[in-house]
Amino acid sequence: AEMAAARLSGTENRLVSLPLSRIRVIMKSSPEVSSINQDALFLTAKATELFVQYLATYSYKHGRGKEKNALTYTDLSHTAEECETFQFLADILPKKILASKYLKMLEKEKRDGEMREDDDEAEEEEDEDED
Repeated sequence: AEMAAARLSGTENRLVSLPLSRIRVIMKSSPEVSSINQDALFLTAKATELFVQYLATYSYKHGRGKEKNALTYTDLSHTAEECETFQFLADILPKKILASKYLKMLEKEKRDGEMREDDDEAEEEEDEDED
């Protein structure tokens, strides 16, 4: 373990841009994790970095931000929505919508929910009639 720590404090530490201490805190926040091997910490950091790089590159190549020579949030959310590989990020990178549109969606969901409850009650009454 000491050798791994010595290795990481040397050149390997510079191979990763993300702060290892922050990644350790995130990893430890999982109840299943009791101890973290230095090599596992380094590899998790490197894999995360490569993943973010891949997401950014893919989003830039397939997005509209190219026209402005910039990567935009819209490019990222479009990737999360359209590309199967990144669909698990859709909740984290939702499409931007206007607040007014969002409030209308919430209102519609609420109305639909109330309508479903009415249907359930009607079905229960019908079941009672059958007996």
